[in-house]
Amino acid sequence: MPRSLLLITVDCLRADHVGFLGYERPTTPFLDSLATESAVVSNAIVAGAPTYYSFPALMASRQPLALGRDVVGLAPDESTLATVLKEAGYTTAAFLAGNPYLSPRFGYDSGFDMFRDFLEAETSPATDAAAVATSKRTQWNRALNAACRKIRPLGALYDEVYFQYCQRIATPPAQPMNRLCRFPSADVIVDQARAWLASVGDAPFFLWLHFMDPHSPYYPPEQALEWMGHSKLSPSRARYLNSYWNRGDLGADRLRHYLDEVMGLYDAGIRWVDAQVARLVETLRHFRQWNNCVMALTADHGEEFLDHGGRYHPPSKVNEELVRVPLLLHAPGMSTAQQAEAPFSLLHLAPTLLEAVNLPAPSDFRGVSHWEKIASGQSWAGTAIVECVTGCTNPFRAADRMGQRILAVREARYKLVFDLGSSTEELFDLDADPGERRPLPADVERPVRKRLLERARQHVAESLQSRDLNHRLGARLRDIQLEWANSADRISA
Repeated sequence: MPRSLLLITVDCLRADHVGFLGYERPTTPFLDSLATESAVVSNAIVAGAPTYYSFPALMASRQPLALGRDVVGLAPDESTLATVLKEAGYTTAAFLAGNPYLSPRFGYDSGFDMFRDFLEAETSPATDAAAVATSKRTQWNRALNAACRKIRPLGALYDEVYFQYCQRIATPPAQPMNRLCRFPSADVIVDQARAWLASVGDAPFFLWLHFMDPHSPYYPPEQALEWMGHSKLSPSRARYLNSYWNRGDLGADRLRHYLDEVMGLYDAGIRWVDAQVARLVETLRHFRQWNNCVMALTADHGEEFLDHGGRYHPPSKVNEELVRVPLLLHAPGMSTAQQAEAPFSLLHLAPTLLEAVNLPAPSDFRGVSHWEKIASGQSWAGTAIVECVTGCTNPFRAADRMGQRILAVREARYKLVFDLGSSTEELFDLDADPGERRPLPADVERPVRKRLLERARQHVAESLQSRDLNHRLGARLRDIQLEWANSADRISA
């Protein structure tokens, strides 16, 4: 009987925050136990970051910019894990926790019999903007702000006083964590998946779950906070921490005062995902599907916590905390742990998973399967390429997509970061400097620098030469049709 496939992707999950890759806090007790009979790839590297530059490689084994910088997401009729498995007779489903970049708008429903992204529109209370803008209190506040800006120390003082006023006086009491959270919690996603699995019967299936629990704003369930030893962290405190962490007027030194508490919220989100994955595996065992199921758990990118002075996951950075993610692979018959330490681009994940379920990869997949080597604990040579477009903070705006490309070429020891906009490069020795704090001088390791620059040049040339113009045209036509539809909606409104 064909093997089923379960793909779990966790938004913002960095590699060094899971126990099976050495994290000391108990974020992943279930996954740690599963890792003892699974294959763990310790240097899994995303093909792009954030989400909209990561998932083309994950689902379609294609570099994120291969169809052009102006194309985001999957092209119509592009081969994906879901389309290949559906054509092979699999029943397919996806339950995704409200990430707007993993929607039909960007082609991610292709190949799925059941697709739910939890992006249903919600009605928000209307705000009388005119009344707010003309209120005396608002006018007075704007005048005070403008006056304080003329004297620099007073500007910083105003920002602090106004922030504290908003948090402690003007804001209503905090709602429970589940009401503050912006995305559906992992238990909601798993409940949907369990109900769907009950309907599958003995048919082979492909199930994709995407969890958002570690994503900002960080509002984990109270139960997860208790498991992590943070039971006294109240919803009001969590709201304060998230608001403070999001301030644009503060530098890293000020923010660092709250780093441990914010990271505690983030870690509790990971712990909740771990518990829900345990529930899902228990369900698979109950339906006697687990022993014929291949499971992969990974992430679309990591998260920065002032590692290089920043927060969250901006699209113009390719530091290790953003591009190195966990990868755990479990298959029937695995009884001992296997470790793979060579760099593994997630470009290769889709063909690797297809081989794990005994199916060939389509010819338009750019990655190659590493299943046999991973399952047997063998190593491999090669590099991982990461690419993104600087400044693309909102890919819904076509103009934002046209910034300059940033490339990272990652080997086991060395990593080259090349900014095509400024023609600048930085070379890091990750053995001596795993935190990427000290770029090597230009006259050091010249053969290494030359080799990686040549690999970067080859990558850009191959990206242009192998571009599928039909897929590109289909993606651009879809964008134009959506722009027309949105324009028509605005005119009719």
